[in-house]
Amino acid sequence: MSYKLPLTATFIVLIFTSAIASAQSQDWRSGIPWEKPPIITLGPKPGDPPSDAIILFDGKNLDEWNGQWEIVDGELHIVPGKGQMSTKRKFGSVQLHLEFATPSEVKGRDQGRGNSGVFFGPYEVQILDSYNNETYPDGQCASIYKQTPPLVNVCRPPGEWQTYDIIFNRPELKIENGKVVEVIRPGYITVIQNGVLVVNRHEILGSTAWHKPPEYEPHEPTLNIRLQDHGDKLRFRNIWLREIPDVNVRPAPTREPYFN
Repeated sequence: MSYKLPLTATFIVLIFTSAIASAQSQDWRSGIPWEKPPIITLGPKPGDPPSDAIILFDGKNLDEWNGQWEIVDGELHIVPGKGQMSTKRKFGSVQLHLEFATPSEVKGRDQGRGNSGVFFGPYEVQILDSYNNETYPDGQCASIYKQTPPLVNVCRPPGEWQTYDIIFNRPELKIENGKVVEVIRPGYITVIQNGVLVVNRHEILGSTAWHKPPEYEPHEPTLNIRLQDHGDKLRFRNIWLREIPDVNVRPAPTREPYFN
């Protein structure tokens, strides 16, 4: 036997259903006056610099650098014994892209094989030939040196080009009388190697020295970026960066959240 709702009950159900549908169709707004993201133009190929990038090395000159390495066929070659390369400009928080190749002729082992590094001031992301080359985990390629190993080893064979995309969020330090008295905000480093996330927002513990534990030391808010000469003949190309905010700031709402 079928059962029919009284007319009044049917009317109430329709109103309730209509109210739910109306609420679901409304557009919720946070009340925050977000700024409109600027539009930038991508490069023609993956890894090419976008339109808001600062070009550090494009194979043509070393105008952005201090140092004595050589340009050979559009590549930047380490000249062992000539020391590091250092950017003339200083930067805060950045997205850095670079491409590197360890020597195709394998010599040495452990830390003595294809060794270099990318330094943001005193903080190093290790470069090493870690293809079939055992070393301590927090010293292999893509590690934050002596602080954390990469999640995985994605190194290509010696001599092949590899990519780093590094996000460096600078620390904020309170310095008095030449000493760090407070870490207001620690630094963070994220590393993507060859398109794979290998370091996920590592909280920097301090300077990445080889001979002592990490500890924050006084430095300026902006820092030179350096490429290390560790005695091995590595090559670099396509180096660029984008300056980014130190932190993600969520503005205060100008009104209570609402349905539009």
